[in-house]
Amino acid sequence: MELEYVNEHIGRKIKDLRNQNGLTQQELADRTELTKGFISQLERGQVSPSVGTLLDLIECLGTTASDFFKETEEEQIVFSENGFFEKVDDVGNQIQWIVPTAQKYQMEPLLVTIAPHQRLDEDKPHSGEEFGYLISGRVKLHLGEKVYQVKAGNSFYYPAKEKHWIENPGSRPAKFIWVSTPPNF
Repeated sequence: MELEYVNEHIGRKIKDLRNQNGLTQQELADRTELTKGFISQLERGQVSPSVGTLLDLIECLGTTASDFFKETEEEQIVFSENGFFEKVDDVGNQIQWIVPTAQKYQMEPLLVTIAPHQRLDEDKPHSGEEFGYLISGRVKLHLGEKVYQVKAGNSFYYPAKEKHWIENPGSRPAKFIWVSTPPNF
């Protein structure tokens, strides 16, 4: 890692912490017995602080060296098909986990294709809710003792407190987005 990059990185983090603490450059300089000019140069990555000076700054900004230097991974926001996880059952029903890391989140979105005249396994009642949007085909949503007809362009939403399953009564595959919270697949 180049020294210039390190200086810029440290300077940016010092400035962010200073702003989060509502301090001016002068106030931080006064607390650390440094000059406002040095703080300004440091925040722009133009100078390298000594280890002792950096530790004093970090302490005055209310954090620790380990937290200051901890790198946080940037969360993935966009997911592409090549990262999807896919399961196809014995009758040709296909479930794609379209956000592969969804288990750590509160929602689990799936892309589901039910083969003609097939159904998904019955889900037992569980906490949470489920949402679906039918992209193509038609399905029957079985929720407890009731059956709901869903056609392309329709959506469905329900608390998952009753047994439920989805079937495709048609002669074409039925494709839909299915979101469950909390994740349970």
